[in-house]
Parts: sequence; structure tokens; C-alpha cells
Amino acid sequence: MAWTIEQIKEIHNKPLLELVLEAGSVLKKNKKFGEVQISSLLSVKTGGCPEDCGYCPQAARYHTGVDAHGLMKTEEVLNAARDAKENGASRFCMGAAWREVRDNKDFDRILDMVKEVNSLGMQVCCTLGMLTEPQAKKLKEAGLYAYNHNLDTSRENYSNIISTRTYDDRLNTISNVRKAGITVCSGGIIGMGESEADRISMLHTLANLDPQPESVPINALVAVKGTPMEDQPRIEIWDFIRMIAVTRIVLPNTEVRLSAGRNEMSVAEQALCFLAGANSIFAGEKLLTTPNPQFQSDMDMFKVLGLVPSVVEEVHTEPS
Repeated sequence: MAWTIEQIKEIHNKPLLELVLEAGSVLKKNKKFGEVQISSLLSVKTGGCPEDCGYCPQAARYHTGVDAHGLMKTEEVLNAARDAKENGASRFCMGAAWREVRDNKDFDRILDMVKEVNSLGMQVCCTLGMLTEPQAKKLKEAGLYAYNHNLDTSRENYSNIISTRTYDDRLNTISNVRKAGITVCSGGIIGMGESEADRISMLHTLANLDPQPESVPINALVAVKGTPMEDQPRIEIWDFIRMIAVTRIVLPNTEVRLSAGRNEMSVAEQALCFLAGANSIFAGEKLLTTPNPQFQSDMDMFKVLGLVPSVVEEVHTEPS
């Protein structure tokens, strides 16, 4: 079904508790209630990015204290993946601060990393910037399960956040990923000064992708000193919960991922997010370069809330 802006707006504007109750019932109908997928995210190449994303501490033009590092060695990445798996993660995502993938030795090393992590029986995800269809096919052949490429915000608000690429550039990369047969992970960031209409518009775009993304991360802005958004106030938790709930209702079968900003949330606030439809988290002490709850604190939270990590019984992607 195609969602209209008006339909999503009507859902978004429901009383919060009614909205959370509805979203929870959608979650229970379409997913195993109480099961949460744990993903781990590693920055395999940090900093020095030529883009001007206003929220990002890895942009070379901002002075954020993030040191630029070249691509990690495959064995280092593999060790991190093993540790993540031992701590309950079923998906391992590798991020590189690139504007776009280039056909060079670094990309060849990424392909090796994908093959090695895939051999551990984990879902392998990458976020490497813009991607051509032939590059996406190479990643698929190496065993890539998912590719993350966030829309970040609405088309209408996009130029206020980023000027070094267009909204259609992002959608083209998502299309290239789809054509290669890789699952799509795409979401956004709230708390960047956008309006409610922008949040609704972004969800409208995501909900009308055909097919819908298999994974949608919802991030709360982590305002980093040195970026243009360093003075943005923290998003109200009620706005964040509302966004999670609407995402669950309009993307009923997707993994709704509770992502950046979780470090500032109490267990009670996270519990409301799970009740509102979130069924996936990033775990581990860092999300690329920003702080994130450690594995053990998450396991303690799972115990309190009666949650269990979901288990990937088989990884459907076989390297060629």
C-alpha cells in the first residue's frame, strides 16, 4: 500500500499513549515481541571525509577532535566482529568515512573484510557512502547482507543539512543496493532543527520505497562540539518515542533500530521505545565516533525488561 503524507500525519498526531499502544500491537503482530536484534558498528576508516554533513564529527572541514585514521587491517576488524558475536550481536556493520566508494585497493580490502565476517555466520552490513551498481554487486558477491545509507531528513530540509550531495544521490545509492540484491538499511536523524512536517516527509519517502527497507535506524542527534549543530538542544524523549511508533506503524515488517542518542536515555525511556515498536539496537561502546552503551549495561537492561537477543539462524548471503 502507498502511504500519503496526510495518512502519516494523522498517525503522527495521535495522543502519545494511544499511538504507543497501536505501535506495540503492530510490533506484536509482525515480529516476535520481546526479541531485539543486536547490531555492532565499527568505524573501519575514521575521519577526513570531504562532505559537509552538519551533524558529523568526521567531516574534515570541522574541528571536532576526531583523528583521521586509514583503513583498519582485516584481522583487527575480524577480531572486533568475533568479540561482538560473543557479546550477542548477530549483525556486524562496518563504516568508512568516505563520500563514495572508489575502485581501489581499499575497496578490495573491504570486500575481504565482508567475506571474513560473513564466514563467522553474522549478517554483514556496510556503510561506505555512495555506491555504483557494479560496486554493490561486488559487495553482494563477497557476502554482504545489508547496506546502510540513511536519508537523514526530508527532501525539503536536506539542503539545510548537507550541500555536498543531493537527496537523489542518496536514493540512487539505495536503488543500486536493491538492484544488487542486498537488503536496505536506511533511516534518519531527528533533533537537527527540522519540523514535524520534515519528519513526516522523511517517513513518507521511506515507507513508499518498494520494497520497504528491511531496517530503519532512528537516530537522535548527538550534538558534537565543532560541528554546525553543536548548539542544538537534545530532542525531547516524547518526540523520539513518537517517531519510533510512527515508523513501526508505517513500516510494519522492518527492523526499527534504536540508534544514536541511546547513551543519553534511561532504561525507562528505552523501555518505552521498545514498547513503541523498536526491535533492534546498536550495542558496543561507540557508534562510529560517538559514545554508546556498553554490551554489559545492555544485557543488564535486557534482563530487567525481559528482552532477549534475536538469533540469526542462518545468513542468507553466500559469497561467490
